[in-house]
Amino acid sequence: MDISFNIFTDTATLVVFDLASLRHRLSDTPDWWSLPEDELDEINQGNAAFLNLGQDGVHVVEIVDNLLDYSGSVYIRVPSGRIFVGAGEDVTGGDLEPDDTAAVSGRLIEMAPGSYAVRFRRDGDVISLSFVISGEFRNHVEGPVRL
Repeated sequence: MDISFNIFTDTATLVVFDLASLRHRLSDTPDWWSLPEDELDEINQGNAAFLNLGQDGVHVVEIVDNLLDYSGSVYIRVPSGRIFVGAGEDVTGGDLEPDDTAAVSGRLIEMAPGSYAVRFRRDGDVISLSFVISGEFRNHVEGPVRL
């Protein structure tokens, strides 16, 4: 899977999650994840990977088959196989979830259900990701995941 696309974020955050993993947040407030304890809880349960980009603006996201030289990784559960990779502000909440409309800054990706390690690396405004099948889905982070 070699995919490249641009996202625009004004929350300096890239989010990766299976739509089914955050469906319980659908009726929550749109910015529920801005509360550090809520963000960390969802990361540690493997429901989402919130990656702090350090700056707003346009970023290029490259999804590659194998990212050998990565700076970190986070585990996620993928129960439905519909993954969203995009701007943090487009995460499920406020009775909305990401779709394929132009109003959403990101991309829906189909993959086999299971658990994955999301490996990541940042080079300037280019964020590289890969998904590696894993038996693990829980994380043990104590603070924001920074790129």
